[in-house]
Amino acid sequence: MKPLRRLSACALLLLFAACRSDGGNILVWYTDGSHWINMKPILNALVDRGHEVTVLVPNVSMYMNGSEPSRFRYEPFTVPVSKEEMQASLGEFLHFFMYEIDAMNYLQMYEKAIRLQIRQIRNFLKHLDGVVKSDTIERLKKGKYDLVFADPVYPGSDLTADILGIPLVFSVCLPWGNKWERHCGQLPAPPSFVPATMSKLTDRMNFFERMWNFLFYSLHDVLLEFTYWQEISRYYSEIKGTPTDACKMMSRADLWLMRNYWDFDFPRPFLPNFIFLGGVHCQPAKPLPKDMEEFVQSSEDDGIVVFSLGSMINNMTREKGNTMATALAQIPQKVLWRYKGKRPETLGPNTRIYEWLPQNDLLGHSKTRAFITHAGINGITEAIYHGVPVVGIPLFGEQADNMVHMVARGAGTTLDLNTMTAEHLRDAINTVISDQSYKENAMRLSRIHHDRPMKPLDEVVFWLEYVIRHKGAKHLRVQSHELTWYQYYSLDVLAFLLSIVALLTLLFVKSCQFCFRRSCGRTANTKAKAE
Repeated sequence: MKPLRRLSACALLLLFAACRSDGGNILVWYTDGSHWINMKPILNALVDRGHEVTVLVPNVSMYMNGSEPSRFRYEPFTVPVSKEEMQASLGEFLHFFMYEIDAMNYLQMYEKAIRLQIRQIRNFLKHLDGVVKSDTIERLKKGKYDLVFADPVYPGSDLTADILGIPLVFSVCLPWGNKWERHCGQLPAPPSFVPATMSKLTDRMNFFERMWNFLFYSLHDVLLEFTYWQEISRYYSEIKGTPTDACKMMSRADLWLMRNYWDFDFPRPFLPNFIFLGGVHCQPAKPLPKDMEEFVQSSEDDGIVVFSLGSMINNMTREKGNTMATALAQIPQKVLWRYKGKRPETLGPNTRIYEWLPQNDLLGHSKTRAFITHAGINGITEAIYHGVPVVGIPLFGEQADNMVHMVARGAGTTLDLNTMTAEHLRDAINTVISDQSYKENAMRLSRIHHDRPMKPLDEVVFWLEYVIRHKGAKHLRVQSHELTWYQYYSLDVLAFLLSIVALLTLLFVKSCQFCFRRSCGRTANTKAKAE
């Protein structure tokens, strides 16, 4: 028995050693909010595989806590802007999208959106100061990292990877088609059937929708060029000491891990270095806290409704809170509502409010009938994972687009925050619960989501290890990145061919004219001689 135990112990030690010897040293770019929530499961999986993970953490982060116990190492840095300034900027951004934008004309809307965008970028670049304009960058150079892993919502990971001379992998949580993957990654996006982000279109467009989609792409390219990209390119040029195109720098990423999938997204062309793997953060439901489980079970056959407008929403007006509470009080289901702020006066006995909800575990509960959501990509993906129909109340960003996808799939319905009444919300909830087609479609999306050769979290880890093993993945990067825009669309070839056609046409016309003149000349001479 003892030799067998010794053999088993040796085998385990060898297995552990092999695992540790293959481990890489990964630098994780800072992010915040739902992006950080989305990133953490990947980092834990990397640690499980024996990798060393170091996370950059700014001192003004609202969600990342560099002092808390963790399985990965934190690399703190100081940002020359206060947390109060960051929160004020975020509050103004949310208020604009939630309450102001619907009352503005296009000129007012774009004027304020541009102003907020520039302010946001300048705050982001102050974050970057804390990395590349401090001794932090020198510490990173000594770290001997194998790659930078980043969500591109905060700029600078591409610049830092370039300074460190190591591969870069993006984890794109938001499908910002114009800003990142299409504009810089050159992911094909024919406007005839790939709707632009925030266009609120599906892949089935009539002529006027295709025209609007084409113009929408073009308008956003122009606006982003004179706001987002100019600001960042100026900063990158200052750091590198030579003129630097920020979008070109971003295009050097080895891999783009797109956090969406074909259960939700519309089919589109993609490139070898773009991997679609939505649902990384999703997992089977765990048991609920005892008091919460008792409340859920008290719903009996009616079941429960889960209600959350996300982790960033703390500025709901009193009027809107009362409107929602009134609607919830009129449905037979029990409601678990993630809500911050003063308790609504019209809250019914069937509704409990919480500052935090185990959202994934509630969505996976057998008594859950519907999910009321702001339609952030994390919540939408969890709803698909568990097969729960949704009532969407989009607030900002890509959320309205997410609900366009869910409505097109028949798995949800959408409401407008500013025009919604208690009756609208009540009727929407009753519709998605009583009409079985919503549940059937949600379950169909769930089956598609789960029907893959590899779990998305395992696939993320595989691709990160792939980049470490091969010291990059430039062999997956298309040559189009090295082409100019006119070469990409073969306009130079077209111009050359048209020139050849024009030249041949001109030679043909001149030859005909010459022959005609010769023929006419001979005829005239013959007539003259005959006379």
